[in-house]
Order: sequence, then structure tokens, then C-alpha cells
Amino acid sequence: MELRQLTGFLAVAEELHFGRAAERLHIVQLAVSQQIQRLERELGAELFDRSPRRVRLTGAGERFLPEARAVLAAVEKARSVVAAPAGLRIGTSAGLGTHLDRVLAAIAERVPGMSVELFSLPAGERLARVAGGGLDAAFVRSAEPPPGVRVLPLWPDPLVAALPAGHPLAARSEIDLAELAALPLSLTPRRNNPALVDLVVGACHAAGFEPVPGPACGSLQDTLAGIGARPLWTVVYASHARVLRTPRVAYVPFRAPGLALATGLAVSAAAPTPHLEQLLLACGDHEN
Repeated sequence: MELRQLTGFLAVAEELHFGRAAERLHIVQLAVSQQIQRLERELGAELFDRSPRRVRLTGAGERFLPEARAVLAAVEKARSVVAAPAGLRIGTSAGLGTHLDRVLAAIAERVPGMSVELFSLPAGERLARVAGGGLDAAFVRSAEPPPGVRVLPLWPDPLVAALPAGHPLAARSEIDLAELAALPLSLTPRRNNPALVDLVVGACHAAGFEPVPGPACGSLQDTLAGIGARPLWTVVYASHARVLRTPRVAYVPFRAPGLALATGLAVSAAAPTPHLEQLLLACGDHEN
């Protein structure tokens, strides 16, 4: 059993798509499929139920997943013990926008010259790497931490509506969610961001309407391009909207009470890594 096989298995298990797993690992899809096939032959069990429409874990795959994560976490921890980095390794995600810029500026002011490595990863992998010592910390939103990880609250992240710039609501300073009832809603699939999807859909129900499903897009940029071309809406974090440059799309805040998800910093529940205190202080500087 090879580490790259476990890494490939974990990527497919989290993405539930061989193509996206290959993109994440920066290898061709055929290589991922071959790694999984060799791993299945070695284990004597099928780990994935493959069909033309979907990929999902088998019972054996579900039992194997936590063990694979534990092995990879142990490898990351062993590497960190041998060569502990002098700087900070931080897991990030799309949508942090101006938050990340200001935190990094605060770190640079507090500890001039300290190196900071950023890793943009899915939430599950961010948390797994924190647990295994591969990351010093990771920004997360409404995530359930695994054993050995705690999440320190940082700030609420308000959401704003993204609308076609030519839509009548786009000229408003703020809107009620119910005013969007007639427009199709384009959201990422729930498996990619369950907290966000549940928040938005639940808020629509609370406002008295069932959102009209819009086309599913592969990325935020694809979604915004679609909104610029036809009547659709989605949500983006206000901090991210400030750095997006899309003239055909307008970003309009929701009238209070608006929609927001809490952002936290996932850290090891054991001994803190070097410079973690400075990162937390920098997060506080950013908010002040």
C-alpha cells in the first residue's frame, strides 16, 4: 500500500468525482483511477460504487476512510517533527477576500520577515492537516472539527446577493430575501458546502418561498458569468465581493437580519505550534 494511493483515495472520497480529484492532485484522471484500482486489488474490496452519473463510497470505503485519514495525518505529523517550519502554514478557502489580506498585513507588521505559506484546500482536508500537524491553523466556516482539533471563533461573515447589474433590485442599497423569490438561485452542490447551502435554502423557506433552482455551475466565476448573462442570483461573502471585479454583476446587502456564517480558526487541541499566538493577535488586529 502506497501513500499516493491513500492520497488518491482520500481525494476521490471527498470530491466524489474522479475528474475533480485529479485536478486537486494535479495529475491526470487515469492516474487516479489506476491508483484506486491497485488499492482495491490489494485490499480485496471495492471502495467506490461507480456509475455513469455518480461516484459514492461503498460500505468498505466508508470504513476505510477514517483509517486512511489517520495514516496520512500520522505521516504529516512525522514530517513536521523532523523538519518543523520556521513560519506559518495556514489553510485557506475561497471567499475570505479582504479578511485574508488584512490578517496577512497584520502578521507582517507584528513579525517582520516571517514566512507564511497558504494552502487552499477543501474544508475536510484543511481540518485533517491541522489534526495531523501538516498545517498550523486553517480558516473554516461552520465546520465540525475532528478529534484533536478545536475551532476558535473569529468573526461573522455576512453574505450579500449577487444579481445581474441591469436588474431593478441591483440599484437598491439593500433588499429583503423575499424579493428574490421569482429569480432562479444558482448555488454550489450541497456536498461542496453544506453549511452555506443549508443556511441560504433555510432562509428562503423562512421568508416564505421555495427557491427556484438555477443552473449548477462549476465555480464561483462560472456562476457570476452566468448571472451576468441572464436573470439569476447567488450569494457571496461580503468580504469576497469587495475584491471581485465583475462589472455585469452587482452585490447588494440583505436587509437586517441578514445572512451570515461564522468564520473560525481551526488549531490543534494539543500544544500550540510556533507563531500561532501571533496569528491570533493578527486576527484580532484585523477586526479592530
